[in-house]
Amino acid sequence: MQPTRSVYFKLQTSISPQEERLAVGRKPHKLIIGLPKEQDPNENRIALTPLAVDTLVAMGHEVRIESGAGIHANFTDTDFSEMGAFICETREEIFQSDIVLKVSPCSPEEVQLLRGNQLLISALNIGILSKSYLLTLMKKKVTAIAYELIRDEEGHFPVVSSMSEIIGSTAILKAAEYLSNASTGKGKIVGGISGVNPSEVVILGAGTTAEFAARIALGLGAVVKIFDHSVSKLNQLQRNINQRVFTSIIQPQILRNALATADIFIGAIDAMGENSRFYITEDMVKLMKKGSVIIDTSIDQGGCVETSELTSHEHPIFIKHGIVHYCVPNIPSTVARTASYALSNIFAPLLIRLGDASSMSNLIQHDYEIRHGIYVYKGMLTNYQIGKYFDLPVKDIDILSALL
Repeated sequence: MQPTRSVYFKLQTSISPQEERLAVGRKPHKLIIGLPKEQDPNENRIALTPLAVDTLVAMGHEVRIESGAGIHANFTDTDFSEMGAFICETREEIFQSDIVLKVSPCSPEEVQLLRGNQLLISALNIGILSKSYLLTLMKKKVTAIAYELIRDEEGHFPVVSSMSEIIGSTAILKAAEYLSNASTGKGKIVGGISGVNPSEVVILGAGTTAEFAARIALGLGAVVKIFDHSVSKLNQLQRNINQRVFTSIIQPQILRNALATADIFIGAIDAMGENSRFYITEDMVKLMKKGSVIIDTSIDQGGCVETSELTSHEHPIFIKHGIVHYCVPNIPSTVARTASYALSNIFAPLLIRLGDASSMSNLIQHDYEIRHGIYVYKGMLTNYQIGKYFDLPVKDIDILSALL
């Protein structure tokens, strides 16, 4: 039996050379991103700037912003709407978005507003985390990313590093303000002039915050002394600033002598996990010159100075033993516009990658940076530290990503 013409044609085309067919990539996924107005009175930042919104909208994404969300960073609703954002009057509409992006952690009331099966990107702040907060996220099948836990393949934490740069730079500028007559100080400048001794700045710590505090202080002409537990960190700091400065391992007597002549002390050391978190005792503070300034940037961890007490943007300082203490836990919010640009530079590319990946599952398979920041994935807790603290079962995010 001879094949019919149609069958013969199919046989011929199946064995004949065919035009190459290109693989079709994943279609970018439209994101609906919601930015609520921050409720924390000490939080002035916003996670995306108008320029970032413009980029996201141009790529086909939808950005919803609660009215007034950017006002403390000097971004108006008009600034955002002109870039294509939808300005929402109700918080409920924001929290119905596919992605909720905010700076401070969600409040219990905000968590209840989440519809479920969403992506939440915000700070985690383990120190104030509650079990009920976690259980609500898990019940609603939320995927939650703590931006301070996002880490690149080189081990750097981009958000933490960026904010630490701001903290270090701003700490010196705040100290300069309170050292002057303008703010009950003793009327000195940070640095010196011809014929007048320069001010002395003591920095405790050798991380990013300490490095940028040292850069600003040295640029102003101050004498800088840096203390840390690690010789390698001290060496690295000196290489980074490309300048020889006084450095020392933390030895109580040497530190005590340095404080006695210091005009400014910057506490920029990790105060968590130590048997005694107070590197600077009250007796050491009493030795300091009257009118000197303490900036304790470790205050959100309890502080590294025994006399430190939590302050706020409204009432940032107090005076004890004649020493000005500045102990505001959220220093970047004092320069909210700069800090918002810094955050936006990190979050906008993250959202673009998410849109290009078409789904969260696709993204976490190949994106180590994002995967490391996830602490709840579709209702499953994935952070072992949190799971151990609250006695909750944990799933390994790396195993989960391999199974997707």
